[in-house]
Amino acid sequence: MKILVVNAGSSSLKYQLLDMTDESVIAKGNCDRIGIDGHISHKTGDGRSIEADCNFPTHTEAFEKLVEVLTSGDGKVIDSMAEVSAVGHRIVHGGEIFKETCLVNDEIIDKIDDLAELAPVHNHPHALALRACKEVLPEGTPQVAVFDTSFHATMPRKAYLYGLPYDCYEKLHVRKYGFHGTSHRFVSAELAKALGKDIKDLKIVSCHLGNGSSITAVDGGKSVDTSMGFTPLDGLIMGTRCGSIDPSAVEYVAKKLGLAPDEMTAYMNKKSGFLGLSGISSDNRDITAAADSGNERAKIVGEIFTYQIKKFIGSYAAAMNGLDAILFTGGIGENAADVRASVCEDMDIFGIKIDAEANNVRGKLTKISTDDSKVQVWIVPTNEELLIARDTLELVSK
Repeated sequence: MKILVVNAGSSSLKYQLLDMTDESVIAKGNCDRIGIDGHISHKTGDGRSIEADCNFPTHTEAFEKLVEVLTSGDGKVIDSMAEVSAVGHRIVHGGEIFKETCLVNDEIIDKIDDLAELAPVHNHPHALALRACKEVLPEGTPQVAVFDTSFHATMPRKAYLYGLPYDCYEKLHVRKYGFHGTSHRFVSAELAKALGKDIKDLKIVSCHLGNGSSITAVDGGKSVDTSMGFTPLDGLIMGTRCGSIDPSAVEYVAKKLGLAPDEMTAYMNKKSGFLGLSGISSDNRDITAAADSGNERAKIVGEIFTYQIKKFIGSYAAAMNGLDAILFTGGIGENAADVRASVCEDMDIFGIKIDAEANNVRGKLTKISTDDSKVQVWIVPTNEELLIARDTLELVSK
C-alpha cells in the first residue's frame, strides 16, 4: 500500500510518498512560494531530483504539480494517483475537538478551518490543502487528518488549565494545548522498542529540540505535561521565540516600544529567542560557533537554553514521580552533542552519567548514557511523516 503524506503551510506543501510494505520513501519534495510565484523540489528514492519554477496561485495548483511530478517526466514513481491508497495530512491544531486521528470529510475540513483563530498560520492552509487534495485525487481516495495536539489530549486539567477566570477556558478555549505531538509520540514509542519494554511501564522525558523546541513528560505512553502552551510560543527559548516570560513584561515592552498587540506577538515570535538574545543568528550552529570564539552573548544563549531544559526534566520527573529515560530528538537534539552533554551534566540527583564517546554521534538511534547510569539517555531520530503514514494505514485498513 502506498500512502502520500502532506504537510501544508501558508505558502508551502511538503510531501512524502511511502511504500508501507517496507516503510520506504518512494519520493519526497516541497512545493513552496504558493501565492507568490511557485517552486517545486522533488527527489525520488532512487536518487533522481527535479527543481522547477512554477505558477502556484493556490494550493490546488501545487497539488496538481505534485501529481504531475509523481506520475510523469523525470521524477515519475507511479503510473497514476490510483496507486495511492490514502493521503495522510499533518494538522497542527485540533483544539479540544480532535483528540485522535480521523477520516476527513467536508464537515471535518470546516471544523479544522474554524480552529484557524487558534493557529492562524497553520490551520487555514491545512484546510485549503485538504480541499485542494480532494479536487485532484481520484474520487473515493480517503484522506486522514493527524493532529499535532492530539497526543497531548491526555494531559490532566491540573496541567492544562491556566490561572485565568474559568470563563476564559469555557468561552474562549484558553488552555495549554501543546505541540510537536506527532514527534513526541513517535520517538517515545521508538525508545520503548529500543529498550525492549512496554511503553506503559516507562516514564520518559522527550526533548524535541530544534528551531522550535518542546519537552514532554510521557508517562505510560501518554503525555501528562508539555512545555508549549496555548501557542508554540510558550516554554523554552527557541530560534526566534522568547519562550515563557512574565506576562506583565509583555505589556511593559509593548508600551515602551509603541507596539500594537499583533506587533508585540510578532516581536516575541520572530525577533526574540536565540536571535534576539545573541544578536547573531537563530541557528544553534551559529550560536555555538560564536560562543566558541568567545562571544559572551552567544555563551549566555547556550547557558539559558540548557538550564531551561534541565528545569523541565526535573519538574517532569517530579510530576511523574520517577524517570526511566530521557530522549533527545529534533535538529538540535539529534545533532548537537554539546547541548546534550550540557543538559546532562550536574544531574547527579538522578544518577545520570553520559558516555562522552557514545555521545559523539549525529542523527542516529543511540544510547549515550553509561551502563551504570540510573536514568538511560538516548538519541532518537524523529520521523513524523512515518507516524502519519502509519496512522493513516491503520485507520483506512479498518
